[in-house]
Amino acid sequence: MTPQLVAPDVAFQQSYLEALLEFHAENRNLEQDETVIEHDFAGYVRYLHMQSTDERREGLVPESFYWLVDDDLYIGRVSVRHSLNNRLLLFGGHIGYEIRTSQRRKGYGTLILQLGLAKARSVGITRALVTCDDDNIGSAKVIEANGGILENTVLLNHRPVATRRYWIDVTG
Repeated sequence: MTPQLVAPDVAFQQSYLEALLEFHAENRNLEQDETVIEHDFAGYVRYLHMQSTDERREGLVPESFYWLVDDDLYIGRVSVRHSLNNRLLLFGGHIGYEIRTSQRRKGYGTLILQLGLAKARSVGITRALVTCDDDNIGSAKVIEANGGILENTVLLNHRPVATRRYWIDVTG
């Protein structure tokens, strides 16, 4: 099968939880408690769907989540923020993405951002801000391969590493 973006779905529970353990081994996504998510995976999926609606947590912009899957394998996720607030304008941008550890260096990063840009266009975004850590060369290459133009690099008070800020025209 060809990798595709899907809405979060309970059908991918086992593969998602395996990916989460991979992220935890890298000290990433530690705010996601694997035990809690496993206990109520359907609730977690509903929570992700709710983030694109007006029922989301106060102070957050609408954000749509998609999972890149191949058959029953969860490969990664992309999230599209429908607008920017002051925080996202500096760090985070319109699109965030990640590929599970075991699936990196296979072209999935470039693919997931490409598909995420199409989703951004579908919610009316014409120029997408995408950011990455200055030392994340792989992510910088993914963003540049998708047309990212570096605006600047900023060092934010709460971050130990500078942030690269790229803009991508999504109208074409």
